Amino acid sequence: MFRALRNAWRLLRMAVSFARHDALFPLESLGIAPALIAWARLFAPRNDPRRPGERLAAALQDMGPSFIKLGQALSTRADLLSEEVAADLARLQDHIPAFPGAEARRIIESELGQPLGTIFSQFDDVPVAAASIAQVHFAVTADGRDVAVKVLRPGIAKAFERDLDLFYWVAELVERTQPRFRRLKPVESVRAFADVVRVEMDLRMEAAAAEELGENFADDPNYRTPKIDWDRTAERVMTQERVDGIPIGDRDAIIAAGHDPHEIMRKCAEAFFYQVFRDGFFHADMHGGNAFVDRQGTIVPVDFGIMGRVDEATRGYLAELLVAFLRRDYRAVAEVQFRAGYVPPDQSLETFAQACRSIGEPIFGKPSHQISIARLLAQMLRVTEQFEMTVQPQLLLLQKTMLMAEGMGTKLNPHVNIWELARPLIEDWMVTHFGPRATVGRAVDDLAQGLRRLPRLIDSLHLVAEHERRKAERDALEPPRGGRLWRPGFSETVAILALVAAIAAWWQ
Repeated sequence: MFRALRNAWRLLRMAVSFARHDALFPLESLGIAPALIAWARLFAPRNDPRRPGERLAAALQDMGPSFIKLGQALSTRADLLSEEVAADLARLQDHIPAFPGAEARRIIESELGQPLGTIFSQFDDVPVAAASIAQVHFAVTADGRDVAVKVLRPGIAKAFERDLDLFYWVAELVERTQPRFRRLKPVESVRAFADVVRVEMDLRMEAAAAEELGENFADDPNYRTPKIDWDRTAERVMTQERVDGIPIGDRDAIIAAGHDPHEIMRKCAEAFFYQVFRDGFFHADMHGGNAFVDRQGTIVPVDFGIMGRVDEATRGYLAELLVAFLRRDYRAVAEVQFRAGYVPPDQSLETFAQACRSIGEPIFGKPSHQISIARLLAQMLRVTEQFEMTVQPQLLLLQKTMLMAEGMGTKLNPHVNIWELARPLIEDWMVTHFGPRATVGRAVDDLAQGLRRLPRLIDSLHLVAEHERRKAERDALEPPRGGRLWRPGFSETVAILALVAAIAAWWQ
């Protein structure tokens, strides 16, 4: 009861804040607390000239860090909001005023347990970047290395936990009272969002992610991550090598430095492919300010707070889907969705393929450089209700990353499609992992694993058989008690169990 009252009060305050920007439409579409929303509308201005998405972005910006992050997450949900609103939210800036340098110094000393003067010979109090979770200061270590120090905002973890409780409460209320939204899995979507945010709150996790990504590209001259200074890293502080390079979103500066934007774009496309399809571990916040081009032309990403993972089965689904769309094979697109279980089997394959065609053709009818796979995926989400498709929260982060990669590629070379650059790599990966040889190889591996389990199954079989033999001996000593149900004898039990063991060994 206390939680409900607390969150109802916070929902009222949120509604009033949204109303001041004339951005109540998301709460109205959810159909929760209609009387509260109607009352909040009294505070809405009239004739606001901004687009709905711009008004919503401004309202979320005013609500603080948690709501900024929520808005960025919602930018991938064209199934919940219109495509135009989703596009406006994608431009939501994660910039808020910096906290004082003295506070950053206090946090560093508290986390590392030493006076700042013994940790760094120089520390810039004015941060070079300030976002909703943390801010970054340049410094020089005691042994003379140039580093960047990321410091978590004071009190941010508690603020996020409070806001996450509100998001969960609203999602639970929607699932309970609005059956039409259950297929969108609101609670599961909030849980996925919460998992991402909680990882961002522990800078040791970010440091570990940077190091893992770097190890995946250890032999690649085109892509690397900054070195982590683990001696100067803790839960609320992360120290890494300072990157000397050009922001990847600054095309003019890249050209002025003597780099070929098309070649940089090719490196980005390859890095994206390897992260998603080869490793299943990808940088999920790759906007133009989160990667640099160093003097050698190597791509150097920064800010590893938001990372994504995809298992091998999902990678196969994504590769098939992307290749099928690029080939304009809409029946294959539909078959991939059905095989993955994303479309209920009672739906019509032919009708769904027709819907995919209606989405793809307007997009693929454009010149190659204007084709937007991110836009295509957003359009697909808009037909989910018609075919009772369930939303896959684990894919939302990847969809957002694809949108960012596409935008970054357009800035580098507006006349080339980044997905066409990645297409040969994806097709080769499909042959290697899903071709006839790969299929036979997996079958052989499955059989070998089954055979390795066979001795343990046989041991279990002997134990069960011995138990059944003793039970049969005890039953033989007991006087008959009228009609009895048939029970298998010892030899029959052995035969049945042997058959079960053989089947288990084959299929496991």
